[in-house]
Formats: sequence, C-alpha cells, structure tokens
Amino acid sequence: MATVAGASNITLTAEGAVSISYNTLVHSPLSLADSIEKAFGSHPDSLGIVIVRDLPPTYAPARERLLKLAYRFAELDPSVREKYADPKSRYSFGWSHGKEIMNGKPDTMKGSYYANPVVDEPNVSAELKQAYPEYYGKNIWPSETAEVAHFEQAFKDLGRFVFKVGCQLAVACQPFASPYLSDSSLSLAQLISTSQTVKARLLHYFPPSPDNPLPAEDEAIDSWCGFHLDHSLLTGLCSAMYLHRESTGDPTIVQSPSPSSGLYIRTRGGALAKVSIPTDCLAFQTGEALELATAGKLRATPHCVRVGAAPDAENISRETFALFMQPNVDKQLSATENFGQFSKRIFDEHYKDEGAGASM
Repeated sequence: MATVAGASNITLTAEGAVSISYNTLVHSPLSLADSIEKAFGSHPDSLGIVIVRDLPPTYAPARERLLKLAYRFAELDPSVREKYADPKSRYSFGWSHGKEIMNGKPDTMKGSYYANPVVDEPNVSAELKQAYPEYYGKNIWPSETAEVAHFEQAFKDLGRFVFKVGCQLAVACQPFASPYLSDSSLSLAQLISTSQTVKARLLHYFPPSPDNPLPAEDEAIDSWCGFHLDHSLLTGLCSAMYLHRESTGDPTIVQSPSPSSGLYIRTRGGALAKVSIPTDCLAFQTGEALELATAGKLRATPHCVRVGAAPDAENISRETFALFMQPNVDKQLSATENFGQFSKRIFDEHYKDEGAGASM
C-alpha cells in the first residue's frame, strides 16, 4: 500500500488502485471524498475502481464456497446446464453460454449464471415484467444435486454481502451525485437499496480448448473477455479464483496461470493498467448509469480480461462473481433517458435478437 503525495488520506495498492477500509466506509463514509474522486473521477490516472479491504471474516468463506460451485456447475453436461437457460429473459436469468456478442462474435470463452440475490421474484406489474424481462424475471435455481448442493443459498449469501457493501459505498459517492440527480428525493444508496433490478453474474471462464485454443505469443489483451463498460451504477467484484482440473474430478485452487492473466482497465488518460483484487477484498467499479446520473462527474472505464498463456493453462479455469447495482427502470438517469430506456439501448448493442447484454 502507498499514499498519494499531498493527500495522505488516499491509499493506493501497488498497482495504483485506490484502497479504502471497510470500517471507514461504514462509520465515516463522507470522509472518503478524496478517495472517491481519485478512483472514480476525471484524473488522467483514475481507474474507475476502488478496493475495499478489512472486510468482515464471513466474506472469505462465502466467496470460496460459491466460486467452487461455479466450477462444478460448468462441469455438468451441457444438456443439463441448458435446462437452466432462459431465452425469454434474453438469457439474463439462469445459465448463459455463447449468447453474448464480444468483438463481433459469440463469446464461448465464458459461461454465466445470472440471478437477483436480493429478490427472487420482483413485485412489479405484469406490464413491467413483460417490457423488461431482463430485470423483472424470476430467479432460476439448479436442482439440489450432489454436484451443486446449496447453490442457491451460496449465491444469495455472497450476493447480499456484496450488495450491503455496495450500498455503503453509494453513500460515500453521494456528494458527487447530489447536484445532478434528476430525482433529488432519492440518494444513490436509495436508488440501489430500493431497486428490484439488482443482478449478480457468477462467471466461469473455460480453460483453453481445441475450440478456444491457447493464445499465441501476440495474445490480445482482451482474450478472455472483450473490452466493455458496465451499465450499472456500481459493480461489485470478487477476486478471481483459479482452479486446476485434477484427474479425480476435484479442482485445486492455484495461483493465476500467468503474470499477465487477469483484469485490465483503461485509465481516463488512455493508459492500460492491470489491476489485481486481493482475495480478502472486494472491488467496485463505476458503470455507465452512474456516469449519466452524475453528468460525467464520476465515470465508467473500459475493462477486459486476459487469459495469459502459460504451461498447463488448458487445465485451469477462472471463476469470479460480479454484482450489478442499478435503479428501477423508471428512474431517470438524465433529462432524456430513464434506466429502462438506457438498458434497452445497451442490450441491443451487445446481443443478438434472442440474446442479452454484456453486463447487467
């Protein structure tokens, strides 16, 4: 950890990401204004990400439990996995694989399991459910089998933990939003905490295979997940877990297969930075909805994931979890667009007619 010269209250990780203490976030969120501006603002080196450290001890086991279940679900027969796909929600609930368009082609490098960890079935009108199936659908959970036992509870436990921390972070962001929010009666934290559109995405990045071969020496930076912007207000991210497939069928937790594997972010100034999230920390990124809601005061940054060629990479998968926190569809983000209208526009940019979008 390091501090910023002239701003001793700002702590940075070795890679330059702003780091804040969970205890400060809970007890004195408005004291973090300098850190929020450094992380999410317009500085040329702003990354659009903040690391939250010193989390309660319940976090680490909840993360490990769910990420191992991501691997186990992805190891099920494809015909079994597809039973939990939901085309009518544009693949925004349940399992999704090969439906998302990245870099102009279907993305088969990763599979996703989507659910709302806060609300199982939104309490909204039938008209809204029909108009916005991507947000107001009903959760789909895998059958309780030995391979994925307690999947639903593990998903909710981790999702609700991240959601709680995200709501607290929204309080720290409020001073930057107050002058711009179209509805001044609701704070950022209230827009998130009262929303029924919260969506979590449990991600399994498949190991390289004959269909998706090992990267060449000139591997693209976005070889595992293309450059994109989230369209949430805030996105909570867990540190990725790398699992090695063993002959017994049980995976083993291993280090990242390559120093170049992982999350990359393009800064406000255009530089490319690799950002690591410690396993006992959470990260939060800004989304396009927050950029609109704050008239650009807080901004989203393009990011991607790289495989990183390495020996035995074909036996190593990457598991992670993202929580997209956003308002209900009728909440205004700007004078001309509410969240529902904005989301439809973004979905259409990333998916085929029958599919859904890159980030929720």
